[in-house]
Amino acid sequence: MPEGDTVWNTARALHRALAGGQLTANDFRVPQLATVDLTGAVVLESTARGKHLLLRFRAPADGQPLTLHSHLRMDGAWRAYAPGERWAARPAHTIRAVLRTSDAVAVGYHLHDLALVPTAEEAALVGHLGPDLLGPDWDPAEAVRRLAAEPNRSIAEALLDQTNLAGIGNLYKSELLFLRGVSPWTPVRDVPDLPGMVALAHRLLMANRGRWTQSTTGSLHRGRTSYVYGRRSEPCRRCGATILKRDQGERVTYWCPACQPGRD
Repeated sequence: MPEGDTVWNTARALHRALAGGQLTANDFRVPQLATVDLTGAVVLESTARGKHLLLRFRAPADGQPLTLHSHLRMDGAWRAYAPGERWAARPAHTIRAVLRTSDAVAVGYHLHDLALVPTAEEAALVGHLGPDLLGPDWDPAEAVRRLAAEPNRSIAEALLDQTNLAGIGNLYKSELLFLRGVSPWTPVRDVPDLPGMVALAHRLLMANRGRWTQSTTGSLHRGRTSYVYGRRSEPCRRCGATILKRDQGERVTYWCPACQPGRD
């Protein structure tokens, strides 16, 4: 599932493939954009905001800056291909957008909230997000303030709330709480050193920025990249206790009951 670093990597890959190029064709397979023709638009940049991807263009007719916004959520993805290369990432029926230049083809799969807006109006789509862990607006003090504003909420749910800080998904939530020794069900008010947790979240995502293999253990070897995430019923790497997995809200949580005591 895409997390902040995955979306950042995706945005960078699209930027390398498309930036500076002129669209020769596009195909939007969603009703609200089905008739939009961006042929001749110049791709200015591709960037990420949390789990949102923003492709910015200069419109062909009047030069107006436009932004194609897409939310990757749990299953969305963009892939860049060379002209004539087979599109092999996902089944064809999941394609929502195709952008072509003379040098590349960008294909968006399972995209959500696809919208085309004037770049000046991007805030209407992403302005609600908290500080971006991988963005130039990263502000740890503001992230702590937002997390602490709901003291009775479980820390796991608070970390996943993108209006608090943008970029954390199930993987980083579970790994971060393990590394801090905090039960996922701990109320925010009882979390020791909330600034330290926010700082570690930033370090984890920054460490994985620029590579597709996500690791919180320091190892890039298959099966050794996480402490608890994806390791249900396996022994804890720290104490040997059995890793547990359980639904929490609408998401799943992995944790070590010995290293992270306190589940209600």
